[in-house]
Amino acid sequence: MFTHVPDMACAESMAHALVNEQLAACVNISSPVQSVYRWQGQIETADEIALSIKTVRQGYDKVAERIRALHPYELPEIVAIHVNEGLPEYLRWVAAETLA
Repeated sequence: MFTHVPDMACAESMAHALVNEQLAACVNISSPVQSVYRWQGQIETADEIALSIKTVRQGYDKVAERIRALHPYELPEIVAIHVNEGLPEYLRWVAAETLA
């Protein structure tokens, strides 16, 4: 799953919450990125921090709900990409570290 947040403090707080609550096995926090997007008819630019959240498919609803609760944006980006292949040991680790 992916989301973007406005600053590093928010990124670290969200990452720790998701891992501590075993909703995610791991959250990668990226370097700042610049986002350009249309919001309410206006072109906006914002510096954001991207989060890559490692979880299991059946945990999507719980993770999305928790992101919405923690996220400061009115409409947070919450995007899931399903993994079709991966190192089996890594995928087992993700499953073992998350509560679905």
